[in-house]
Amino acid sequence: MKVVKFGGSSLANGEAFQNAINIITADPERRVVVTSAPGKRFATDTKVTDLLISYANKTIANEDPTKVVDEIFGRYQAIGAYFDLPVEKLAPLKERLLALPEKKYPNNNYLLATFKAHGERLNAHLMALILQQLGYRARFVTPEEAGIRVTGTPNNACVLAETYENLSHFSFNKDELLIFPGFYGITLAGHIATFSRGGSDITGAILARGLHASIYENFTDVDAIYAANPNVVDNPQPIAKMTYREMRELSYAGFSVFHDEALIPAIEGNVPINVKNTNNPEKPGTMIVPDKDFQPTDIITGVVSGKHFAALYLHKYLLNKQAGFTLRILQILAKHNISYEHMPSGIDDITIILDRNAIDDQLVDVICNEIQEEINPDRLEWIDNYAIIMVVGEGMRNRVGVINDILMPLAEKNIAVPMINQGASRITIMIGTYDIDADEAVRAIYHRFFAN
Repeated sequence: MKVVKFGGSSLANGEAFQNAINIITADPERRVVVTSAPGKRFATDTKVTDLLISYANKTIANEDPTKVVDEIFGRYQAIGAYFDLPVEKLAPLKERLLALPEKKYPNNNYLLATFKAHGERLNAHLMALILQQLGYRARFVTPEEAGIRVTGTPNNACVLAETYENLSHFSFNKDELLIFPGFYGITLAGHIATFSRGGSDITGAILARGLHASIYENFTDVDAIYAANPNVVDNPQPIAKMTYREMRELSYAGFSVFHDEALIPAIEGNVPINVKNTNNPEKPGTMIVPDKDFQPTDIITGVVSGKHFAALYLHKYLLNKQAGFTLRILQILAKHNISYEHMPSGIDDITIILDRNAIDDQLVDVICNEIQEEINPDRLEWIDNYAIIMVVGEGMRNRVGVINDILMPLAEKNIAVPMINQGASRITIMIGTYDIDADEAVRAIYHRFFAN
């Protein structure tokens, strides 16, 4: 049995729905379908999730939401009309949409989560109705019914272990198609909570593990995952097969095809993942597999850059002789709820790398002032234009001279490398550089390993 997930662009309109249905019904092993909310139909279009956020905000502000509600329902109505779905079949969808402001929520965060989740919920219900209209035995299954339980905050939920126990007891007929909405689960108190955005990928992986799928097929709008960003490198090599941990490392710095958190349930369940293109389903796509017995064909699998970083550099003589020096810095960060990404260090130096999106300028000044007062470093510098290059490959583990092969083309391009770090797994080399050089660095490394 296969679990199949479709992204928002793959379910944006009637034609896209038909394409997805052709894929679903082409393989009798595809029994579980996970839907995203309808995405953009064209470049200037608005995603249904964004419309639902607007609906939620208008509800909170006691503003008239009629226009945005009509626009949201119009998206589902147009898809139904494409399949000549009787108007009365859509009535439950509209009733549920209109009833959202009348529900009781613990606070506005829960309200927002519930509104957002309905992009997926209504789309899954619609998919089941259309499949039934076409003569297939399809069943709409909600997270409540399946027992997908979550904890955490309303808009950043985490799956609970009991979910897998619930799914192991979930009964269904082998000849029916099960249509699940992605993106959300149910808290222990019975409220809707969403995974982080893009979380339909997470739902698909949860179901793949919980229902013991043979494979999890994630359909998106690209033919494969590539060895570099096609917006940075022209015609990069597609990756035929990669390991879970390679994907995790690459996702960290910017691979956005696949939601990296979605890998966790699949890793835990040892379920292979196949990333495929909805518009070219006959292409093999990229297989993501466990690392056990994996035999790499290339030295590196991919190279990617992330430009959303900043760095705090401290220099103090005899730093290595002072017990608790690093702890005092981390306590300041923890006090302000700031997590750090990496902390390469020397005997007199520490560089603390942070996610720039998670800290504003005011907070930068506050923590720098507190570190200055607490530590009194000889030098304290905030580097705002930091970038990280991730060079990833299972083939690097037993290869001598890879670091030289990576740094040589950067030196030839006169690209500064203020930081380099190799992970304990030996499959990742992390390079710190400046954001202005990041794209050129990626191109230089890519061509060194893949040009021939």
